[in-house]
Amino acid sequence: MGMIILYYVVVNVVAFGMFGADKYFAKKDMWRISEKALLGVAAIGGAFGAFAGMETFRHKTKHAKFTVTVPVLMAAHLGILVYLFKG
Repeated sequence: MGMIILYYVVVNVVAFGMFGADKYFAKKDMWRISEKALLGVAAIGGAFGAFAGMETFRHKTKHAKFTVTVPVLMAAHLGILVYLFKG
């Protein structure tokens, strides 16, 4: 179970960092991280970090694709974690 926790911590830190970096890149008119990559990291377990990044950096908060998908992924991963740690 320790590896699962470590995985979720790492992927959520990465997701948070990706949202912060993309906001920085947007402000500087630089190369951007694709929406596919941002949602992809949320889908593989980084939804909590993605949500925290969205709120902290005020990034992608006006895009329904993110404001709907990220919370749905959070709920899904919370369900996975409850299932894994319940039994």
